[in-house]
Amino acid sequence: MRLVEVSFGAAQPVDAYGPGHWRTGGTVIRGPMLITATGAMSWGGYDDLAPVLALAGAVDVVLVGTGRTIAHPPAAFRAALEGAALGLEAMDSAAAARTYNVLLAEGRRIAAALLPAG
Repeated sequence: MRLVEVSFGAAQPVDAYGPGHWRTGGTVIRGPMLITATGAMSWGGYDDLAPVLALAGAVDVVLVGTGRTIAHPPAAFRAALEGAALGLEAMDSAAAARTYNVLLAEGRRIAAALLPAG
């Protein structure tokens, strides 16, 4: 099996996570995080729609990390993203972080809204 090092170029991957925090680009973000190829920021969770909706036109899909286990995002959150023509894929936060990194490495127009994984 041939191993190939993944290069993200200037894009910002999720480097690590732990109980209640995320690490990206050498910075630790406590609590929920919104991340795109251009940067990461603290996110206020499902009620904090503005920064997610601001991604309309810049990304095609928002991966939603629902925490330790998979859950349905609130209907109002889902409807707001769909109304802005943003695709939404919900999964547990660890899976969302891994999927985000894989799609980012492929050059996809992707974002992740991540609740703490633990």
